[in-house]
Amino acid sequence: MTDLIGALDQGTTSTRFLVFDHTGTVIAGHQLEHQQILPRPGWVEHNPVEIWERSCAVIQTALGRHGLRAGDLAAIGLTNQRETTVIWDRHTGRPHHNAIVWQDTRTDRIAAELDATAGPLIRHRTGLPPATYFSGGKIRWLLDNRPGLRAAAERGDALVGTIDTWLLWNLTGGTRGGIHRTDVTNAARTMLMDLDTLDWDDELLTLFDIPRTMLPAITASAHPTHYGHTHPDGPFAAAVPITAAVGDQQAAMIGQVCFDPGQAKNTYGTGNFLLLNTGTTPVRSNNGLLTTVCYQLGDQPAVYALEGSIAVTGSAVQWLRDQLGIISGAAHSETLAAEVDDNGGVYFVPAFSGLFAPHWRSDARGAIVGLTRYATNAHIARATLEAICYQTRDVIDAMTSDSGVDLRVLRVDGGVTANNLCMQIQADILGVPVSRPVITETTALGAAYAAGLAIGYWRDTGELRRHWREDTRWQPTWTEQQRAHGYTGWTKALGRTLDWATP
Repeated sequence: MTDLIGALDQGTTSTRFLVFDHTGTVIAGHQLEHQQILPRPGWVEHNPVEIWERSCAVIQTALGRHGLRAGDLAAIGLTNQRETTVIWDRHTGRPHHNAIVWQDTRTDRIAAELDATAGPLIRHRTGLPPATYFSGGKIRWLLDNRPGLRAAAERGDALVGTIDTWLLWNLTGGTRGGIHRTDVTNAARTMLMDLDTLDWDDELLTLFDIPRTMLPAITASAHPTHYGHTHPDGPFAAAVPITAAVGDQQAAMIGQVCFDPGQAKNTYGTGNFLLLNTGTTPVRSNNGLLTTVCYQLGDQPAVYALEGSIAVTGSAVQWLRDQLGIISGAAHSETLAAEVDDNGGVYFVPAFSGLFAPHWRSDARGAIVGLTRYATNAHIARATLEAICYQTRDVIDAMTSDSGVDLRVLRVDGGVTANNLCMQIQADILGVPVSRPVITETTALGAAYAAGLAIGYWRDTGELRRHWREDTRWQPTWTEQQRAHGYTGWTKALGRTLDWATP
């Protein structure tokens, strides 16, 4: 009886498989972390084989622990960390190199050269600024630096993709006929897709010197047939329809049922990603935001979004744990920060990968400023939570300038929203209410929704809207004077991080 929907959610630090029922309730799931490979300052890699193995493990464990079989699933959807890039051999299935992660800054010289020679073209055609963040520069770097790889790509022996494409190819059989395909939301993050045609742009491919033969086909985010079925020899041990693939932040938009123009959400994970639905026409930003595809459901027109991407938010809390050793885990950051009433004059700008939206400064590096002997670990923990929230304010101010619409309430999701103090600080810094839904892991939910819509499991988006329920709402408590004083300090601290790194 196929009355459930599965979602494989491959993120920056972990992979999970969740199973949802018709009400959008999680009835089974499992999650595993994977290694963060840091070979040089600014370089971040993942092992694609490890990611595939973790994906198999979470699928098998989630189903097995709850007595479920592949036959219980009407379909599955995929969602993934965007921009992270893999190139592999089509004949052996072996990666030519570790995946280069979206946070990686090794392509800063390529990005600077592209900005100088073709910045306006890239911005207009793709909605993106030339930056280390996006996949195109990563592909170019691999082709230029891996011996023999360019020749293999030109022969058609090397395939490239973001993580959705890598997982889809393996799930559908790999070397035994795996499907090499991506969706419009992931393709929109490469600097290689034309936002208007939703296809690879030949002029950009020539500019980046990337052979078209290595690229996946582009299709809608949700479709009943384009993604094929899982291979019987894979982790499902059966043929299950794959009916959706969507980048993680766009999946969260679907999970937050932001289907109307003007609706926005902010996902708090490794980084923060604020998206605003702008409807079926792309809106170009004049304030440092990205124009991107929000989703495309079947044969309907694509829906677009403005996006503010912040590289380091939740990973700054992870840094307190792993590098500084001042907290034992994410929950400890809340209790430690709650020991003080304010930041004690301390500001932390976690520009570990430069600054993303709205600043786009790859030369920036992290800084903790305002330290005195009065400062304690609690002040640093508080400053870390505030950094998450101040970076969000920078993006929202830019979004307000672009859209002309003032934010009335901020819908939030993602793992960091479990930190109640952080969400209260966010409301205080923004001066607007912050609303957390009952289901905060909306990325996987959005992939499930997309997969279900593709096959009629849910009739339409109106049915999904009725599933959304608020769990907690935080009201701002700061005065305007407190808000202005804090933001002035943040702006000053941010200025201290610039011009540290050179291409």
